[in-house]
Amino acid sequence: MGRTTATTLLAVAGAALCFFSCCFYGGAAAGDTVAESCDAIRDFVDVSFCASRLGSVPGAASADRHGHLLMAADLAAASGASARDAAAGMARRRRDGEGEGEGDTDALEACGILYGAASVPALRLMRGYAAARAWGAARALLPLTGQAGIGCDAALEGSATAKARMAAANREFDQLSTMATAFLNKLTLVT
Repeated sequence: MGRTTATTLLAVAGAALCFFSCCFYGGAAAGDTVAESCDAIRDFVDVSFCASRLGSVPGAASADRHGHLLMAADLAAASGASARDAAAGMARRRRDGEGEGEGDTDALEACGILYGAASVPALRLMRGYAAARAWGAARALLPLTGQAGIGCDAALEGSATAKARMAAANREFDQLSTMATAFLNKLTLVT
């Protein structure tokens, strides 16, 4: 075998190796952007929760981290709106004399206000700024985005019944707003 033939074979073998590593190994990894994004924020969120929630959003598997930020903000805002509605519904039932618990109507109304007047609107605004890549404006809203879950939990401290009923909603909201915050921080610290 001549020197030219050996060089050609090495070049073909190298090209084949690059092709297979790019298209098969790299293609599989690139196809799961949700796992990559969730892994990137693993210090702040439960990776399986992140992957499960983001994976439920159409288009998430092929979205980039910016898209995942927008999706996480949407999920958090929807979760907050649901928690607001749950707290308002419980408060209304208490005022009407239905349901369990006493003296927690004000605390439940505070939860509704925290979600409805602070965190949910802040998440929606943050999402809009992030979509436009107006990072400074998006980051300025971070102090408000996660306050509802923490504040609601604190407001319900004296009412075991209401606190137990709101615990899952508050926890989910906390996790989702933390996801959105972590993605925003990851994008703005890298950019």
